[in-house]
Amino acid sequence: MSSIDSSGTIGYLGPRGTFTEQALCGQADLAALNLRPHGSIVEVLRAAERGAVTYGFAAIENMIEGSVNATLDTLAFDAEELLIQREVVMNISLNLLVHPGVALSDIAHVRSYPVAYAQCRRYLADQLGHAAIEATNSTADAARELAESGRRDTAAIAPKRAGEVYDLEVLATDIEDHPENQTRFVLVGRDGITAPSGHDKTSILIYQREDAPGSLVGILQEFAARSINLTRLESRPTRKGLGDYCFLIDCEGHISDEVVGDALRNIHMKQGNVKFLGSYPSAYGSAEIREANRDGVSSADTWLADIRSRIR
Repeated sequence: MSSIDSSGTIGYLGPRGTFTEQALCGQADLAALNLRPHGSIVEVLRAAERGAVTYGFAAIENMIEGSVNATLDTLAFDAEELLIQREVVMNISLNLLVHPGVALSDIAHVRSYPVAYAQCRRYLADQLGHAAIEATNSTADAARELAESGRRDTAAIAPKRAGEVYDLEVLATDIEDHPENQTRFVLVGRDGITAPSGHDKTSILIYQREDAPGSLVGILQEFAARSINLTRLESRPTRKGLGDYCFLIDCEGHISDEVVGDALRNIHMKQGNVKFLGSYPSAYGSAEIREANRDGVSSADTWLADIRSRIR
């Protein structure tokens, strides 16, 4: 686990009761910091970038809906100083919250964060097909605003924790389409690169030197040739023009690992523009596979050194 400044502050998507707060408080060292809620993910990351908080903590990927674009794009294009320090994976359970005594037939509006209600499409279609779906800045915001409004024609999709915080009743539990749903969060900061733990992941952004046939294959071959497993590959628009894309890649291993460093050096040499987003402890994956890769490199080095020793 990465070393944390125990006197630091940490920004997260508020208000109280969000999944982000729940995931954050599940990390004992992070929960002990001075927690500061913000109104949006972008605000969280910008606060960390300019040093208004020591760390930022934000969702970056959901198992069902994929990337959280606000986090991904801010890290990729707007935050020059931030590096990922840690990832946290949490199971997600979504619930329908209402004022006490409200029935399904009373609900004309359902409010929540877009990523959350998108994960409940089946339930909403089957049980609340007549209701208008409305977006809020977070799941907890939906609960807080419902509590403050007193409206009995409105429900919020939010964590149970939000119901406890804002004195709302859980009308339906576990309404998500996929009960094994998980969200991945990242801790970001300006403290530099996290030391290797032996079970790490590295994230990079690669801009192609030119859009040419086989360019992506050339990038991927650098990893395949070294038996480096990719855990994520995603294309993102570069904001420079239509059809101009870059690639976000997560791979197993740490930048200090010889095989990872060698692959990234070659990609940088061939592509010219690689943005390093961080090396940090991985929340999942196989440490045994990475150890086998390191052993393979050591064996290959010995073999090559033996051959070179015969040069006269």
